[in-house]
Amino acid sequence: MKTRHKRIALIIGGLAVLGLVVALVLNAFQSNLVFFFSPTQVAAGEAPKGKSFRIGGLVKEGTIKREADGVTLRFVMTDTERDMIVAYKGILPDLFKEGKGAVAQGKLGEDGVFVASEVLAKHDENYMPPEATKALGDAQQRAAANKAAVEATAKTVKQ
Repeated sequence: MKTRHKRIALIIGGLAVLGLVVALVLNAFQSNLVFFFSPTQVAAGEAPKGKSFRIGGLVKEGTIKREADGVTLRFVMTDTERDMIVAYKGILPDLFKEGKGAVAQGKLGEDGVFVASEVLAKHDENYMPPEATKALGDAQQRAAANKAAVEATAKTVKQ
């Protein structure tokens, strides 16, 4: 085999390996891809049948019902337009409360009940990390101290 033929064979082999790697990565990405839908979109039939997806909204007031075993519960998630019953077996996050935002991941059952495998509680839009809260408080204290110093200086200058 000539050097030229070896080089061409090596390039073709490299492209084949690269194509295989890209195909495997795209396949893994596609199988782990989870879309987000609102209860209105699910009711309109936009959610995939038999595939895992996420549903998000507010937990409707007065709808959290625990089963006798203590870990299985049902609640209603709403986007204020449509409601969806969610069934979940497991321990809920601390921030999960009625009237607060939540996201559930799972599949839609044949009976129209969303069977969640995971429930996430959403932070409220006013949430601020403790470090940021402390920094903001410190900045406000420094601003108040500077204002007091400026006022004291202005008072002494007037006298």
